[in-house]
Amino acid sequence: MRLLLRFLRPHKKLVAITLLVVLLDNTGTLLVPTMLANMVNTGIATGDFNHIVQGGALMLGASMLASGGAITGTYLAARLASNVARDIRDAIYERSLAFSNSDFERFGTGSMITRSLNDMNVVQQSIIATIQMVLPLPFLCIVGIFMACLIDWQMGMLLAAVTAVVMVIAVVTIVNAAPIFMRLQKLIDRMNVVLRESIIGVRVIRAFTKERHEERRLDEVFSDYASSAIKVNMMFAGVDAASFFLMNIAEVAVLWLGGNRVGAHAMEIASISAVLEYAMLILFYIMAAQMVALTLPRAKACLDRASEVVDLVPEIRDGADAACAAKGAAADARGNEAVAAFDHATFKFSDADEDTLHDLNFTCRRGQTTAIIGSTGSGKSTVAKLLLRFHDVTDGSVSFCDADVRAMTQESLRDRIAYVPQKAWLFSGTVASNLRFGNEGATEDEMRHALEVAQAGFVDELPDGLQARVAQGGTNFSGGQRQRLSIARALMKHADLYIFDDSFSALDFKTDAALRRALVDETRDAAVLIIAQRISTILHADQIVVLKDGVVVGLGTHEELMRDCAVYRAIADSQMKGGAGDDQR
Repeated sequence: MRLLLRFLRPHKKLVAITLLVVLLDNTGTLLVPTMLANMVNTGIATGDFNHIVQGGALMLGASMLASGGAITGTYLAARLASNVARDIRDAIYERSLAFSNSDFERFGTGSMITRSLNDMNVVQQSIIATIQMVLPLPFLCIVGIFMACLIDWQMGMLLAAVTAVVMVIAVVTIVNAAPIFMRLQKLIDRMNVVLRESIIGVRVIRAFTKERHEERRLDEVFSDYASSAIKVNMMFAGVDAASFFLMNIAEVAVLWLGGNRVGAHAMEIASISAVLEYAMLILFYIMAAQMVALTLPRAKACLDRASEVVDLVPEIRDGADAACAAKGAAADARGNEAVAAFDHATFKFSDADEDTLHDLNFTCRRGQTTAIIGSTGSGKSTVAKLLLRFHDVTDGSVSFCDADVRAMTQESLRDRIAYVPQKAWLFSGTVASNLRFGNEGATEDEMRHALEVAQAGFVDELPDGLQARVAQGGTNFSGGQRQRLSIARALMKHADLYIFDDSFSALDFKTDAALRRALVDETRDAAVLIIAQRISTILHADQIVVLKDGVVVGLGTHEELMRDCAVYRAIADSQMKGGAGDDQR
């Protein structure tokens, strides 16, 4: 609830106006029965036409007040709920941008989507329903019973007793419903995860003829959700039946007691209709409010889930900004300036028993290419993540332009690094819009130059060129084309450090060689870090770092490592033999 109050606070004026309009709506609604009874008891009974006209005019005014309040209140409640849900969604997204990989993995992609979309829709609808059905209930009950007591105290007491019984039933039902709604939200998360896996991995499922297995897995998840949903619906049905039963009992009781009170000349006959209207009005709102209240535990669960994200303190936090020295013309004078340096850097995941990387010592210098090679799982990609501060070292330090990366803001650090991830990812839009991720103000000539360096000439052959459509993830391009477009996007950025995380793996040897030759001139004023699996990609690097189980076991040029590093030599020999075999075939 603290999260909800926090996001309602910026809209306090809208909250106040909405509540005032709802109050006017309820006031007009409560005035009509008494006005009608008074008009019948006095105007019609005495034949006073002027009294009837005056009473009718007052009833019309009260009805217009109620109708206008209802329409305006509905609009204002919808606007308030939409604004609050939008703000919470924005907060969830902004917080997720600050998460490290470990932070994000605590929730998972499927859960984050559910929390941002489905959960916020539940919260939004609950806010609207609460304003319209739950908040007016205390006012309607108190004022309605009070006005019934003014007509006849026994009728007022009867109405109070019926209201109390219905309220007790509602509270008991809500308490029992809360755990089921909590379970429903977790099941929605699970459904989201399983569906995403089945849709994204459909080709693998078909390739291994696992369609029936996936059908059973989906059926199990859907059945669990259906079982809980049926319990909730049965509860709704029971509450609905009980409420209508009590409304009918209350109606009979009011007519019976009212008839006796009229016979005893304790009240007038038209007053029975007024009390009956108050009874139906109060009981209708109680019934509607308990229906809404049954969904409030689910809304609270959604808010709690959103709060888990918004209130999580990120593992990676900004330090005071330490600016890098100016680039541009002074770059040549700096020569081999150290851009990135690992000083006895060690890293271990929070849930791991051993270090992922241990005691790393090497430097990436301006104008030079540093390469990292090693077997799968040796920690190569983690090195790039440490430079980008997706993780922080657990011991030692990583510096960028002579400043510890932990003392820099994440924005200023990443603004000076161009990164091509291991899995090339493109965003839905156009080729141009993807390239402008690296430079928002890029001209068409600059984009074409980046594409030329990245060996992405195929873009010019597309019917729409730079305006060619890109599907989500770039699925309408081949793996090699996606990699080249990702490289071009990175080259749009004038950075101090270019990181290529196994970014040439989908390229043929000819394209790989042409791209590396073109990169030499393009990145001459920056440091380059290449993480690779293929020896051929890094043969001409100025220094090669060889990793084995997170430890540097070799550092030097290709020739030096072939002479002094057994691990590197084994990798080279295995790839050269594989290449020879390929040639023979």
